[in-house]
Amino acid sequence: MPSKLEALRAMTTVVADTGDMEAIGAFKPTDCTTNPTLILKAAQMPAYAHLVDEAIVWGKAHHASAAAVCDRLAVNFGAELTRIVPGRVSTEVDADLSFDIDGTVARARGVIADYAARGVGRERVLIKIAATWEGIQAARVLQKENIDCNVTLLFSLPQAAACADAGVFLISPFVGRILDWHVKATGQSYTPETDPGVLSVRQIYRYYKAHGVSTVVMGASFRNIGEIEALAGCDRLTISPQLLQQLSDDDGTLARRLDPADTGDAPARLALDEKSFRFLLNEDAMASEKLAEGIRLFTRDLRDLRAMARQRLAS
Repeated sequence: MPSKLEALRAMTTVVADTGDMEAIGAFKPTDCTTNPTLILKAAQMPAYAHLVDEAIVWGKAHHASAAAVCDRLAVNFGAELTRIVPGRVSTEVDADLSFDIDGTVARARGVIADYAARGVGRERVLIKIAATWEGIQAARVLQKENIDCNVTLLFSLPQAAACADAGVFLISPFVGRILDWHVKATGQSYTPETDPGVLSVRQIYRYYKAHGVSTVVMGASFRNIGEIEALAGCDRLTISPQLLQQLSDDDGTLARRLDPADTGDAPARLALDEKSFRFLLNEDAMASEKLAEGIRLFTRDLRDLRAMARQRLAS
C-alpha cells in the first residue's frame, strides 16, 4: 500500500516548505517555498555556509548594502533549489515593503533579474508578497509583466477575492495560523473537520472553482497531518519536512476531500475596491491581526538576517 504522501501526490501538487536542501532532496517535492525565517535558519547551517560566503564576497566587491546582500543570499538559495525541484521556487520580497507598491515591484524585478543572470528563467520562480492591499496591487503589476506571484499571509476570503481580481498566479492561505488564533481566542480544541483554517481554505477553493478563477490555491502553515488530510485534493499544499516525514511513514488510506467539480456552498463573487477590501479585512479580527503579526515576524527575521550580513561585511 502506498504511503499517505504518495497518495497525496496523486491528487495534489506537494511543495516543500523549507530552505533545507537535504530535506527537499529526500522528499522530492514538485516546488519549494522559502521566506526570511527559513532563509535565516538555513543560513546558520554549516552545509550552506558557501551560499552565505558568496553573498558576502559579492557584497564587499560591489560595496553593497546588507539588504542587497540578503537579496542575493535569497536568490543563492533559490537558484540552488531550482536544481533540486522540477517546478517553481518561491522567493519572498522584503516584508518591510508590504505597504509599498512601487518598492515591492522594483524589488521583485531585481530578484527576477538576478535569477536571469544565473540562467534561471522567470517561469521557475514565484515572487512571494504579503496579502496587503498594496501587496496585491503590486502583484497585479507584476503579473502583467509575466512575473508570477505567490501572495502569502492570506487569512480570509476578501484577500483571496482581491488576489483573483488581480490575476495572481498563486495564493498561500495559512491554515495553522488561523487555527492558532481561534484556539487562543476561544480556548477550544478542534478536529480536522472543525479546524477554522481548514474550513477557510475549503471556502476559498470552492469560491475559486465556482467562479472560474485560475489562481492556484496552496494551503500552507500546517500544524498536523490531520489538517493536510482534510485538504487532500487542494491544488497545492506546502508542507514542512517534519510533516512530510509523518505522511511518508503512514501507509493508511487517504480520501480526496476537495474536488474542482464540487463547489458546494461557494460564496457569491465579491466586487472589491480598496475601501471595501480594507473594511472587510478590518471586520475580520483574526485575519487583520494575523496579517499584521505575520509581517512583523517576517520583518524581525529579515532584520536579523541583515544584521548578520552587516556583521560579516564589516569583518
